[in-house]
Amino acid sequence: MATTKTLSQRALHDWLPVAVVLLAVVLAWYGAAWALNAPGAIERVLDEEAGYTQMELFEATMTMERPLMPAPHQVAMDFYESLTEWPVDSPRNLIYHVIVTGQSTLLGFAMGTALGLLLSVLIVHSRTLDKALLPWIVASQTVPVLAIAPIVLVVLGSLGFSGTAPKAFIAMYLCFFPVTVAMVQGLRSPQKIETEMMHTYAASRWQSLWLLRLPAALPFLFPALRVGVAAGLVGAMVAELPTGAQAGLGARLLTGSYYGQTVQIWSALVMSALLGLALTGIVAAVERLVLRSRGGV
Repeated sequence: MATTKTLSQRALHDWLPVAVVLLAVVLAWYGAAWALNAPGAIERVLDEEAGYTQMELFEATMTMERPLMPAPHQVAMDFYESLTEWPVDSPRNLIYHVIVTGQSTLLGFAMGTALGLLLSVLIVHSRTLDKALLPWIVASQTVPVLAIAPIVLVVLGSLGFSGTAPKAFIAMYLCFFPVTVAMVQGLRSPQKIETEMMHTYAASRWQSLWLLRLPAALPFLFPALRVGVAAGLVGAMVAELPTGAQAGLGARLLTGSYYGQTVQIWSALVMSALLGLALTGIVAAVERLVLRSRGGV
């Protein structure tokens, strides 16, 4: 009985703040939808000369076909209909677009993680590469992804790369930076006495890397991976915009903006947020398993 009470108290402690914030966001969303849609509702739905009540105005703003800002229930309904009324392989189903964007994101995330790990190892073990590479790595992130995405897509397209590869490359561009910076800090985190002990054992550089530096860097790596996978999702969606792609969450946003389907745009935004939460949650679960297997907290 005490255990059940403790679990319920823990769940209340963990989820009550989330529920309060979510409720506040929904109420603010309804208020913003009412304020922004009211002029259009008065002009297109209501008869201003005959007069109307505030309740009639509220109902009109909440049921507009193409509102300036859709209400939460309109987005939820479009979200539900997209998932239930169309097959998964239909472009009208959000899961179809999630699969397309998710493939680019995961491939770019894997490439960016591998590149970040390689660069961090090179920087830590070579003072020359530290001075030569790190400033350029930092400078690379000052270039807006919206500016570099069309250039990368054109260059890779001329080389015969199309489909998932160019979008994955853009995702990699955003993923590798947090991994590189965090791993450089993590690989340098062992204290001097620990590195001297490895020298005492006549350990080579690679043995010190594998046995000392990499384990010490794990607490730095996984937070960077969570940031990297979220950034990779943004990169994959941005890469879908200049190509005029027919599939993917970015393409769904672009199509909705072309035809003024604001409800479709917002449902795609909600789905992209859920996909980002799912990906970061998977990374967090892997982090807990790895650290627990190594005796971490």
